[in-house]
Amino acid sequence: MKSSKSSNVPFGLLHSVILKEIIDKGIAPAHAQLTTYFNTSEESMNRALDMLQEQHGLVLHPNSYKIWVIHPFSLAPTNFFLRGENQGWWSNCAWCSLGAASLINKDLTISTTIGGEDKAVRIQIKNGQIQNNDLLVHFPIPMSKAWDNVIYTCSMMLFFENEEQIDHWCATRNIKKGDIQPIEKIWEFARSWYGQHLDEDWKKWTTEEARKVFKEYGLDHPIWKIERGNSRF
Repeated sequence: MKSSKSSNVPFGLLHSVILKEIIDKGIAPAHAQLTTYFNTSEESMNRALDMLQEQHGLVLHPNSYKIWVIHPFSLAPTNFFLRGENQGWWSNCAWCSLGAASLINKDLTISTTIGGEDKAVRIQIKNGQIQNNDLLVHFPIPMSKAWDNVIYTCSMMLFFENEEQIDHWCATRNIKKGDIQPIEKIWEFARSWYGQHLDEDWKKWTTEEARKVFKEYGLDHPIWKIERGNSRF
């Protein structure tokens, strides 16, 4: 379902308003709340949300203008739950959960499971530092395919305790082994990647910009290879 008309809603500000509401309240602003805030019509807001989705700025529910995902947050339950002193949030994956923690910028705990299975793990972040930094993050989906089904892609970026667990997980799940990175490195990478997401003039990374960020953090495994260009990653 797409709106056929243009919109005068500034996408960067729209993106910022949605994220700030999620951080403050744990939920996305309602559609009517957004139209009121931007003093625009329902049709214009629909088009703005469509275009934000086309630029990979968020994911809408199929056949609806309800927000499902706006990275690094999810508005539906996932295997990654962040708990602060008085608030809780869902995130999408290991990468996103660290990015969400950096945007929230408070002491909190990420609750998840090893390999998306039954062994629970809690990652504590205090004063901007990860307390239990001996975990690994596995990235099995090529970044060039990430947006073919971004919900699936995110669901596969998981925490593990060691490489042997990853080898066993890949073998038993018939999933090709991808890149493995220490949690501390992905924490720093996620802080940079999501560092501008609250800016009112935010723009989604182009593929060329994304390539530069990957290179800056030494993410040179073939999993991270994406083609040059100015499309949005």
